[in-house]
Amino acid sequence: MQDQKDSIRLWLNGSPIEAQTGITVAALLMQQDEWLTRCSVSGESRFVLCGMGVCQECRVTINGQPQRLACQTLCSPGMVIQTASHHAMEAK
Repeated sequence: MQDQKDSIRLWLNGSPIEAQTGITVAALLMQQDEWLTRCSVSGESRFVLCGMGVCQECRVTINGQPQRLACQTLCSPGMVIQTASHHAMEAK
């Protein structure tokens, strides 16, 4: 079993980053100053609100699967995370 202080490599919006083993995707986003997980139907920015999966505001794409809850998903080696800011960059 890995020590909690070990780090893992994963991808956030196309860039490789290191994350602490055992951290949630939502916590990683906060550490990276990535404060946009998704956009509402009307285009408003959204981010983690409740931190326990009830509000559904933390939905991101993980390993190609949309609508994953960042606050309920632990980071894993090689994980690919895409947030709404990534999609906004692609649209430009």
